[in-house]
Amino acid sequence: MTKLPYHGSLLLTLLIMPALAAALPLEHSPVPGGVAVIALPGDADPLTVRYNGKRVMTTHSGDSHYAIVGLALGAKPGAHYLNAKTDTDKALRLSFQVFNKQYETQHITIKDKRKVNPEKRDMERIGRESKTIKAALRHWSDEETVTLGFIKPVDGPYSSPFGLRRYFNEQPRKPHSGLDIAAPEGTPIKAPASGTIVDTGDYFFNGNTVFIDHGQGLVTMYSHLSRIDVQPGQAVTAGEAIGLVGMTGRVTGPHLHWGVSLNDARVDPGLFLPADQRPSE
Repeated sequence: MTKLPYHGSLLLTLLIMPALAAALPLEHSPVPGGVAVIALPGDADPLTVRYNGKRVMTTHSGDSHYAIVGLALGAKPGAHYLNAKTDTDKALRLSFQVFNKQYETQHITIKDKRKVNPEKRDMERIGRESKTIKAALRHWSDEETVTLGFIKPVDGPYSSPFGLRRYFNEQPRKPHSGLDIAAPEGTPIKAPASGTIVDTGDYFFNGNTVFIDHGQGLVTMYSHLSRIDVQPGQAVTAGEAIGLVGMTGRVTGPHLHWGVSLNDARVDPGLFLPADQRPSE
């Protein structure tokens, strides 16, 4: 432990070896699109933790405390840092490693060419919707207890895994930031854990969409619905129906696009599922 002066407070630069208690249902996965589980110093509770300037979830198992950090698909391998403050205004700097991960490539043919090369009127709409979607995904609420173990939101096979480097009509696009589950149109979609509906809407690319806030920067998204059965501000419990599978927005067939945002980073939803329900690598 090295002690250095820092604007009148104390900066503790620590190298924390990631550790995960068996009681936590989330594995340490420090890769782009993954979740880092970082052990926090036991003598520095409570902490307010930030990563890249954004608030980070904290939780505990027994007497051990952890930061649960979402890593964006664009995260670079190497050393990354958390900045934290204690209730006595001491500053902590915690270092952890991010490792490389290569995702596969996918080529998709979209018949509606406007969904690949939008017109000017479409771009104006997309710009407005993008602000709304980003606001929902970065939502924060101070919940003391957050459920990290999810149930699968819809029954069906995985049709498009998280992280794919995508080409639409042979044109490169952003990586796939969610997990697609194929199911017939009209199949019920269930909330994977309790939470509050942050927002709903009908968007150019995502179609009918629902956002659920689960607390401390953990927000889930459900897109391409044929019907939305909830409204903003509504509390939902695990397993409660929120809508029906559809094929609205940019799709090639009926399915659910399921996204997870953690401290405003899009991470792999499969990490929150039981091991026997995750997509195969």
